[in-house]
Amino acid sequence: MASTDDIIDLFIIGGGINGCGVARDAAGRGLSVTLAEMHDIGGATSSASTKLFHGGLRYLEYFDIRLVREALIEREVLLRAMPHISWPMRFVLPYHKDMRFEGDTPTSKLLSFAMPWMKGRRPAWLIRLGLFLYDTLGGRQILPGTETLALPGTAEGQPLDPKFTRAYEYSDCWVEDARLVVLNARDAQARGASILPRTKVVATARHADHWIIRTEDSRTGQTTLHKARIVVNAAGPWVGKLIDGALDVNTAEKVRLVRGSHIVTRKLFDHDKAYFFQGTDERIIFAIPYETDFTLIGTTDAPHEDADIRPVCSDAEMDYLIDFANQYFRNDITRDDVVWTYSGVRPLYDDGARSATATTREYVLKLNDADGAPALNILGGKITTYRRLAEAVMAKLDPHLPVHEPDWTAGVPLPGGDFAVDGVSGIIDKLQADFPFLTPFWANRLLRAYGTESWDVLGDACCEDDLGTAFGATLTEREVRWLIDKEFAMRAEDVVWRRSKLGLRMQKGEIEVLDNWITRNL
Repeated sequence: MASTDDIIDLFIIGGGINGCGVARDAAGRGLSVTLAEMHDIGGATSSASTKLFHGGLRYLEYFDIRLVREALIEREVLLRAMPHISWPMRFVLPYHKDMRFEGDTPTSKLLSFAMPWMKGRRPAWLIRLGLFLYDTLGGRQILPGTETLALPGTAEGQPLDPKFTRAYEYSDCWVEDARLVVLNARDAQARGASILPRTKVVATARHADHWIIRTEDSRTGQTTLHKARIVVNAAGPWVGKLIDGALDVNTAEKVRLVRGSHIVTRKLFDHDKAYFFQGTDERIIFAIPYETDFTLIGTTDAPHEDADIRPVCSDAEMDYLIDFANQYFRNDITRDDVVWTYSGVRPLYDDGARSATATTREYVLKLNDADGAPALNILGGKITTYRRLAEAVMAKLDPHLPVHEPDWTAGVPLPGGDFAVDGVSGIIDKLQADFPFLTPFWANRLLRAYGTESWDVLGDACCEDDLGTAFGATLTEREVRWLIDKEFAMRAEDVVWRRSKLGLRMQKGEIEVLDNWITRNL
């Protein structure tokens, strides 16, 4: 068994967005940090989101103003820091006078009392008021405000059932979620953190002034003992299992596991805007342009029994999303249109709400320092507020830390994101000029993954052959080596389903060839 002699400041369990965000923030303050993730970096919930930086329009129904405001402000902070993997997107909310909204929200209860004849419907003026608040709470500087659309004869109206004649169009942001996680991990590592993918925490021992943490490398079986002043439990869906198991800390807080499933279909419309659909069951889903040639539809909210049970999109969930979308689209979609599905388990803070949909998306930080060295458990949260969550973690831990540096991450770009939000097209043009063999699709894909580091990925290549083995769908040996050397990739699935979405374009045999190549070259 290996052992580390030095006592580090923070040992973080969990390599999702919260864990990697905390690791980056802490390392940037000069703290010594180790992060262990039992699977791939960002391999669970954080790569299975709806891919949005958004304020959460529906949370206004719950009067959750603080959460919405924080998220709205963060959209533009994050957009400036990662313009390669995040970009503005317009959302079209079709309106019909008979649409029903969530029935158990504070807004619904107030309307039921004041306007009982509406029977769960929302007047157009109330929706417009909500969108006005959405526009103003976060102090927009980059994103355009809400507009009212007349749908007949427009590109936005063409895919929809003709009964929808009016819509509201508002702004939010898209994000490549899995890349967001790995770029935070990379930046944390560059600032001195030790990042240990596929390394499971199997036991801990708590002492008065430090923890001893035993980890096991899933590839080699090697166990290692680490010493840390503080343990941060950022294990996402497994946070409760760690509280009750390896950490054995005393806390009453619990998580509620909620499965969110998505389907990906062939491209359903020809514009670059997304749709926000309100269902007859009081839920909402999105239909979003995805990877150029596809449409992403989701998400569901289903109870999930156990974090160790791999989440998959059930037939019932698939049919639910198809039926939901078909209430809005002019042409029905079927299972034959679905090319891929994915699911993630959201570890929501259990606030006792009657349904998964109503459960808060707020995060809760529970510090336990009564029985020895501190342990901090992260419960809940949403991807949009991960950076603010990391700052809150550091503030919570400040009395126990050896250094006390100020917040620093706002406005500091992630790797490859050192260019202006409106500079994407110019950089793509320059990339194609410097590497003329790149097709427009290829250049756009690289820029949207690596930003200004695209030049480092391609190196001195003068032609496609200089990039080594071609695995299919513009994926080459040189890019795969970059992903292995720089981005913790160890398997084909890491490359084609998380570091990229090329699995949508590659054949099964091509992915098997890639997996064999990675196994030989690790």
